[in-house]
Amino acid sequence: MSHSRTLLRVLPRSATIPARRTFTTTSPAFVGVGDRIPDIELVEGSPGNKVNLAKELKGKGVIIGVPAAFSPSCSAAHIPGYLNSPFLKAAGQVFVVSVNDAFVMKAWGATLDPTDKSGIRFLGDPDARFTEALDLSFESASLFGNNRSKRYALVVEDGKVKEAHVEPDNTGVDVSSADKVLK
Repeated sequence: MSHSRTLLRVLPRSATIPARRTFTTTSPAFVGVGDRIPDIELVEGSPGNKVNLAKELKGKGVIIGVPAAFSPSCSAAHIPGYLNSPFLKAAGQVFVVSVNDAFVMKAWGATLDPTDKSGIRFLGDPDARFTEALDLSFESASLFGNNRSKRYALVVEDGKVKEAHVEPDNTGVDVSSADKVLK
């Protein structure tokens, strides 16, 4: 007799474990609490200006991932929520990352924060290597022309993820909003 049949005979029917719900709007995020930030270069301002968040983020910080620079939700709600948050300075270093090139991210940052008063830095992930290393990309070619990043916010401390706020529908602005991330 197999081990599983023996186990079923021993456990009463009420002790069986209920089936886990398997349908979700997105696969669970691979990145989680305790994970290290990927050692991958991003770009800031120009393709030659490389930034490695695994090395750059010492102490406290937040990495905000967005599907697309200049998109309505990103420009009107998500990033302005961080720019206007009274808790922004206490968050440490703050970076916005998108699967865009350095020039687009520079222009978007200048549009949202023309005086650079917030200190938020806008980084491009042109080949999506950083996004894919976090397992936070999603199929969006029909909408954006290529795969993009899910919307997320990672609270980071000493190079490790302390909190992961990933939108379950990939693009909504709820769990990754400044009001829910910055405290």
